Amino acid sequence: MENMVVLFSAIGLVAGFAIAYSLTMKKMRAEVSETEKERIRTLDDARRNAETLLKEAQLEAKARLLEMKSVFDAETEDTRAELKKEERRFLQRSENLDKRIDQFERRELDLQKKEDDFNGRREILSVKEKEYQNLLEDTRKELEKVSSLTADQAKEILLKSMENEARHEGAKLVKRVTSEAMEQADKEAKKIISTAIQRYAGDFIAERTVSVVQLPGDEMKGRIIGREGRNIRAIEAATGIDLIIDDTPEAVILSGFNPVRREIARLALVKLISDGRIHPARIEDVVERVTQEVDQAIKEAGEQAAFDLGVHGINPELIKIIGRLKFRTSYAQNVLQHSVEVAFLAGIIAAELGLDQKLAKRMGLLHDIGKAVDHEVDGPHALIGAKLAKKHGESEAVINAIASHHEDKRPETVYDYIVQAADALSGARPGARKETLENYVKRLEELEAVANSFDGVSNTYAIQAGRELRVIAESGSISDADAVLLSKEIAQKIEETLTFPGQIKVVVIRETRSVEYTNK
Repeated sequence: MENMVVLFSAIGLVAGFAIAYSLTMKKMRAEVSETEKERIRTLDDARRNAETLLKEAQLEAKARLLEMKSVFDAETEDTRAELKKEERRFLQRSENLDKRIDQFERRELDLQKKEDDFNGRREILSVKEKEYQNLLEDTRKELEKVSSLTADQAKEILLKSMENEARHEGAKLVKRVTSEAMEQADKEAKKIISTAIQRYAGDFIAERTVSVVQLPGDEMKGRIIGREGRNIRAIEAATGIDLIIDDTPEAVILSGFNPVRREIARLALVKLISDGRIHPARIEDVVERVTQEVDQAIKEAGEQAAFDLGVHGINPELIKIIGRLKFRTSYAQNVLQHSVEVAFLAGIIAAELGLDQKLAKRMGLLHDIGKAVDHEVDGPHALIGAKLAKKHGESEAVINAIASHHEDKRPETVYDYIVQAADALSGARPGARKETLENYVKRLEELEAVANSFDGVSNTYAIQAGRELRVIAESGSISDADAVLLSKEIAQKIEETLTFPGQIKVVVIRETRSVEYTNK
């Protein structure tokens, strides 16, 4: 019984398993069938989409092809039209060239005819020229026979006569123009110059090219020299100035070309003497301190000069150069004081003429800055000063006034002549400058020698301390008109051959004397 139950259970279990398997297989077959259908549908859709895309691509390709064809046709048409235009232009140019060639050929024929005609005329003229030459030669020979002069002699006489006549006429013209100009300008010029001189009267400082230091006693000379001369060598090495210790009682002479260094040496020596301690280390220390003091004094002198004149905006380095002029002299006239005088005078003259007074003062103050460094740089001090002014940013007007105040450069504006006039006034006023007796006598002799070198001069006299040259001309060989030219020629030769301060007036005097005696 139990076996039967087990058997029926087994059979039921197998039957259930078979049924479950059969149901599972049916479900799987159904799912496979559905998947296959879905796959078929997907393939159909893909095929239809592909056909649709292919048709669209074909249609788009045809449209683009049509568009490209239309564009190509349009471009081809434009190209054809342009080619036709170029062809027409080319044909037109070709026709024009043909016409020009014809014109050139006709012109060439005309030129050939004219050339033949010209050659014929030239031959005729050549024959006539020979005839005229023969006629002139016969006439010249006839004239030589009649006048007893050769052609060269006659030419020389004619040229000399024309030259004398031209000189005479030129002298009369110069005299007339000069007289008219003098009449118009003399009164106004005198007024302006006298006003300038009256409104400014500057002090005068006379200095020498050597400095003298007074000593408390002759025993100080030995201390200055030092053991085996070490102190004097230290002073000369530190200052660059030569010390001359001779038999002069209680004095030491400082000699040097650089006035600034000479002043440093003088002040340093004074300090050393008053202190009493003189040895190389002390000398170097004192010289260094004095150098700083002098540099400061130079700066202050330049600033004070610019301040007194109301000239502003000058480069600081240029101010220092102006201050160095305090230790520079020209014909014993202090150059800084001279520059200030020139600035004042130039400003006054400019004001009288209605010009820029400040600009004229600036030019006058800077006109001699080249003298501050002329012992260090070669060349005229006017050109050196112009280069310094240009380097430190001064205007072209100021630069040209500096360069032209001694005619080293051609004056260009009225300010240049104002600076020249102010410079001459400052240097030529009485007592402004000094010179040694030997130089003074030599300068007067040279002035008289220059004037005596001209023909027709009988005597010359240098007067007014060499400021005026009186020339006595021979009345028999020089006319009144020639006297005008003679004065100009003498003045020009003096300017070219001599060096002198200020200006020199040349007066040519021609007189005619008639003498008669009475008898009883």
